[in-house]
Amino acid sequence: MKGKLFYIGLLVSFIAAGIVHYTHQNTTLQFVIACIAIVFVAGFLGKATESVAHYAGDRMGGFLNATFGNAAELIIAFFLVKDGLFEVVKASLTGAIIGNLLLVLGLSIFAGGLKFKEQSFNVKLASHNSSLMILGVVALFIPALFSRGLTTDETSSMSMIVAIILIVAYLLWLLFSMVTHKSVLSDEAIEHGEAPWSKGTSILFLIVATAMVAFTSEWLVGTIEEVKDKFGLSDLFVGAFLIAIIGNAAEHSAAVMMAMKNKMGAAVEIAVGSSLQIALFVAPVLILLSFFISGTPMNIVFTTYEIAAIGVAVFITKSITQDGSTNWYEGLLLLFVYIILGVVFFLV
Repeated sequence: MKGKLFYIGLLVSFIAAGIVHYTHQNTTLQFVIACIAIVFVAGFLGKATESVAHYAGDRMGGFLNATFGNAAELIIAFFLVKDGLFEVVKASLTGAIIGNLLLVLGLSIFAGGLKFKEQSFNVKLASHNSSLMILGVVALFIPALFSRGLTTDETSSMSMIVAIILIVAYLLWLLFSMVTHKSVLSDEAIEHGEAPWSKGTSILFLIVATAMVAFTSEWLVGTIEEVKDKFGLSDLFVGAFLIAIIGNAAEHSAAVMMAMKNKMGAAVEIAVGSSLQIALFVAPVLILLSFFISGTPMNIVFTTYEIAAIGVAVFITKSITQDGSTNWYEGLLLLFVYIILGVVFFLV
């Protein structure tokens, strides 16, 4: 009965969000209904991901969820880049990174910690994740530091080169973690019963859920500008928090569900893996795409506020995950840092 009610809510909210969007109803109404719809759609994506993980393993399932979850953000950012809204793109990327590290991971650790006294995952994976997160911070900090002494053309060239290096680093990380050192970085298998769907159905539902996430995200983002003006919100707060939370809705649900089933390895792969994918792959790809779309590449120079936020998020996440074990209080610490950043970004 509970399952039927969920799918009824999924269909009703998704259809309603589409109707109010395409019939151009009140913007606030569109925003509210789209928010409700994306919660159900994110839940559906989480169920599909969990089913796929049953067949592919927790790490691959987490990687697939991070990738499919970021698809909507990549699509949205692509259109923003096409319109030349580079600063909004950077703010949304910043928000996506800190949102995954602090909000998604924090909620997952907290929810899982309430059910299980202590949860563990592969400590070697945690160590490698920490190193990659630091690489992401370095790749943002160094260009911002030295860009003051560079011309516009030199900054563009530097951005393109750094973007290519980060993409290569990320692809090699996939080769390292998924192929050459897969057994070393895998968690011990935990039996969780039968998957709700067959392998083919699970993959199909994962694709369908991703498409639904893309649609609902687009409908929701389309209302942001008017809602922002109506409630007097800053561009930085909207880009770094509202759009990022919306874009991360899929990861929120899936990661929390994994953590509450004691699959913390998969939850970490979703949250941290998604942040790494944004910093080392999505952002660099957008920089390269911007060159081919407009001829003027988006540079990799982020603002001091954005770099500070990402640096703080990486520092506290590394500190909490480096021992390969978590508890509910550590989840709260991540959430507290996220709230602090939210307050500051709101007031800036």
